Amino acid sequence: MIEIEFVGHVISIDPTFILGPGMFLSLVIVLLSGYPVAFCLGGIAVIFFILGIIFGEIDPLFITALPQRIFGIMGNFTLLAIPAFIFMGAMLETSGIAERLLESMGALLGRIRGGLALSVVIVGSLLAATTGVVAATVTTMGLISLPAMLRSGYDKSLATGVIAASGTLGQIIPPSIVLVVLGDQLGISVGDLFLGSLIPGVLMASAFAIYIIIITSLKPELAPKQNNITFTFNQLIELIGVIIPPLGLILIVLGSIFIGIATPTEAGTLGAIGAIVLAAFNKGFSRKTLSKVCDDTLRTTSMVMAILLGSTAFSLVFRGIGGDELIANVLLNLPGGKIGFLAFSMFTIFALGFFIDFFEIAFIAVPLILPAARELLGPDALLWLGVVIGANLQTSFLTPPFGFALFYLRGVAPKSIATKDIYMGALPFVALQISVLILIIISPSLVNWLPSIAWS
Repeated sequence: MIEIEFVGHVISIDPTFILGPGMFLSLVIVLLSGYPVAFCLGGIAVIFFILGIIFGEIDPLFITALPQRIFGIMGNFTLLAIPAFIFMGAMLETSGIAERLLESMGALLGRIRGGLALSVVIVGSLLAATTGVVAATVTTMGLISLPAMLRSGYDKSLATGVIAASGTLGQIIPPSIVLVVLGDQLGISVGDLFLGSLIPGVLMASAFAIYIIIITSLKPELAPKQNNITFTFNQLIELIGVIIPPLGLILIVLGSIFIGIATPTEAGTLGAIGAIVLAAFNKGFSRKTLSKVCDDTLRTTSMVMAILLGSTAFSLVFRGIGGDELIANVLLNLPGGKIGFLAFSMFTIFALGFFIDFFEIAFIAVPLILPAARELLGPDALLWLGVVIGANLQTSFLTPPFGFALFYLRGVAPKSIATKDIYMGALPFVALQISVLILIIISPSLVNWLPSIAWS
């Protein structure tokens, strides 16, 4: 206890009520400064470990548990899926397969009103299932599809909105890196998460497509018909040749997990090898391409592991000063019980998605809400919670004014596109995502049905 004399009275204060909230508040402030997240986590852990020793809340020997935790992380077989899936997506994106997909699908659907926008949704779904990275998908489609849509007379807001929205589908459509990380942090099967997110992901993409069909029918000026576009039999054969290989790769990767012959890590390795074969088959594989893909994979994986190690140190010290118990007590005593907990935790994750990437959210926020989630929702609800978090993050990344997907698109959009156009274009798709998210929350069977029949 800390004793403070104030106006002749001695006030006793439990250090836990100072150190715990102080540590969390310090993290928020430092993260907003823009300093690298991994060093923020590790540095704050060191500072509050020293403060914990000073106030007598932590035994100096407590820190000896950190090496064991780090070795546990390095020996985690599931986390090997992260570099494998990153490599697979980077290879398909760098080798030009994604570009050919967009061009061929645009030629097929170009004569339909809103056809170019529909092709972006379809290809965005395929890229989401192969790259799983929002930045790569939004950037690729922004560079290729946006100029074509603008030349065809598409409304600027519709064109930018559909590209940004389709790019976020990588958060929930399997195999998603987000789901791999969430599965590890929640302590549930990544394969179950892949299965559970399949229906919500298809619902999200279908909602986008239905909206485009309806809005372009009601307001034809938003998407003029392209009668000058021709589609020949040879182009059809070319389209089939472009779509089948990556689609087959997705089915092989997911199918090997779903039928139980491969773990997510093994399936990711299979996908990485398959991506190399596809790139070579499409004449997009070279030493330069391989070097770039390996460099991208190394950078992203190193960033993820650095954040994970920093968050491990942070969570260990946070637990040592009693911060986890304090957070759990707050969450367990929120008004409204399960509904209050879910509303508060989802709003917090949604708000964090404006400022930090999903890796940081998964490694920082999810472990803090996990104990309360187990007690209030039950262990069987963690699969559903993981999919809800993924869909929530997808919505956050698209919501103005801070959505990451909007920033990625702004970076590649021409100067003729105003930031206001991008924001206004995103709003209808945000509403659609929120609608699907609410549907997932009120109907957990949308998540649980496929895993239940797969393993029955």
